[in-house]
Amino acid sequence: MKRTLERLGPIVALTLATGVPAFAQDDAVATAKANIDAYSGIPEFTAPGEPFDARACMADKSILTVPASSAIPFIKTIADAKDALAEEIGFEHSQWENQGNPTQWIQGMDYAANNGFDVVSLLAGADPRFFEPQVKSAQAAGVKVVTSHLTGLELDAPAGVDANTAIDYKQAGKLMADWTITQTNGKVNALILVSNEALSTDSLTDGLTEAFAKCDDCTYEIVNVPIVDWATRIQPTVQGKLQANPDINYVIPIYDSMSTFVTPAIAISGKRDSVKVATFNGTPFVLDLIRDGGVEMDIGKNLDWIAHAMLDAEMRLLCGLDPITDSKVPLRVFSSANIAEVGNPAEASKGYGEAYIDGYRKLWMMAE
Repeated sequence: MKRTLERLGPIVALTLATGVPAFAQDDAVATAKANIDAYSGIPEFTAPGEPFDARACMADKSILTVPASSAIPFIKTIADAKDALAEEIGFEHSQWENQGNPTQWIQGMDYAANNGFDVVSLLAGADPRFFEPQVKSAQAAGVKVVTSHLTGLELDAPAGVDANTAIDYKQAGKLMADWTITQTNGKVNALILVSNEALSTDSLTDGLTEAFAKCDDCTYEIVNVPIVDWATRIQPTVQGKLQANPDINYVIPIYDSMSTFVTPAIAISGKRDSVKVATFNGTPFVLDLIRDGGVEMDIGKNLDWIAHAMLDAEMRLLCGLDPITDSKVPLRVFSSANIAEVGNPAEASKGYGEAYIDGYRKLWMMAE
């Protein structure tokens, strides 16, 4: 059953002890290890739909991408990759540069509606619930509005958009929990940092709590830190929690850029040997922290693969094909065991193989 996008309110310092008697502790650890092993190798390419002639159907089409913020390297890299792919295929793709202000997202929506774009793509956090009237106005002007890389697979498309191409955030949450369960033999005491305003937080948190519910001796505390407060609140929050609860053995920042402020807090607290970090997103500078020992594990996504997947879904919408809800963008667990595969320094799209490159070109009937 799909959940709606109703927010449950901020979860601030909610401490939960988990445990389901039906699951033996050794079973929980074995299940967690099997999940980690399944996501530790080079991922395979899975076609999200049937092949189509992308060049033929996109020849006179145009897409405007409105990123959540052009200042975030993770998001900007995806948008730039969409630019390059559109040029290769042969259609117009533009970006609405912004600094993450919803007013700027609205300006992008208005620009798309007034300048004949066929699709406006709200990328990676540009949340249409902030501007539903503008969504409706753009649609009335003939513009299709899509969200990309915004929600988990189990969530419905928000704010009446025409399509929502999702990421398996819930599985990423499970992997973060399963890593800690595996590494501690089922004796996790975790501090989990979330940002409730991001729609993906719901799915990530659901995955974490479901996995921990199978672990009798696992406990965790969830603390909400809004994105705008990361730089000022994460470090003192983590230091305070580590002092108040000396048994904490993992900090789980659900978005890996939070690690910038987590790792200094652990070091200052003198806990680097006893408190580890498991996180999600595969941002290159955080992958480098694995090599340096500041982060133990990061679940990565190939940013170029994401660009291919998002553009594939948008083109299918314009070409009259069945909509894509599952982007089929894979996850990969990175740790000291395989971090060498991402390069030194780490590269955003390295460590995932290249099967997707040929895979998408065959799917778009562009293979030579």
